[in-house]
Amino acid sequence: MTDPLLCVRGLTHSFGAVRASDDVDLDVHEGSLHAVIGPNGAGKSTLIGQLAGEIRPDAGSIHFAGRDITRMPVHRRARNGLARSFQITSIFPGFSVRENVALAVQAHAGHSFRFWRRADAEVSLNDTAEATLDEIGLGARADTLAGELAHGERRQLELAMALAPSPRMLLLDEPMAGMSSDEAARLSDLLAGLKGRVTILLVEHDMDVVFALSDLITVLIFGRRVITGEPAEIRASDDVRAAYLGEAG
Repeated sequence: MTDPLLCVRGLTHSFGAVRASDDVDLDVHEGSLHAVIGPNGAGKSTLIGQLAGEIRPDAGSIHFAGRDITRMPVHRRARNGLARSFQITSIFPGFSVRENVALAVQAHAGHSFRFWRRADAEVSLNDTAEATLDEIGLGARADTLAGELAHGERRQLELAMALAPSPRMLLLDEPMAGMSSDEAARLSDLLAGLKGRVTILLVEHDMDVVFALSDLITVLIFGRRVITGEPAEIRASDDVRAAYLGEAG
């Protein structure tokens, strides 16, 4: 088997007396969709925050594409192909859908000094933005102000903003949160279409989505990795059912 794209070893972080990540090991292989599940307070968002560079680990290491990124800042991780969507991606409600995506590409390229330049003056940025919007199903809404989008469409826009710079890996933290069943189904279809093209680490409470899409699932409980396995193995685990799946009903 090839080396993992993301390799985490001994990752540890505490908030006061609470150990949110407790000696976590995790391997995510290129092209896979790897889900992380666990009850509330299991440390899932803390793990994502450390991988994204927003939270500095107390101990342990994070390697991405063969590079040690443990102390690398967020913007450098993004430029190396590691992108996070939803909880840290902000949309600009007064800008069009197309302009939001174009600005995401521009920021990734490091041209922050041109940030307020009219997006429609940047042909290459708009071409990229429109192609990405077509891919995720928002092409017809390109000229709509982002602030006028429905909740599910905003999530699609945030995904487009993360995808447009062509990352190698996406970190998705509860992308289905607050969605209707129809909106969640559309986003699930989008993620299924991305499998194999971009590596995805998915934190999600919707177990139907997790088991339908995942190649591997890691279960965290009280900050510790309990088990990693294929969906069938996770379903069959008595420990997992007692600690989490049973609670989810």
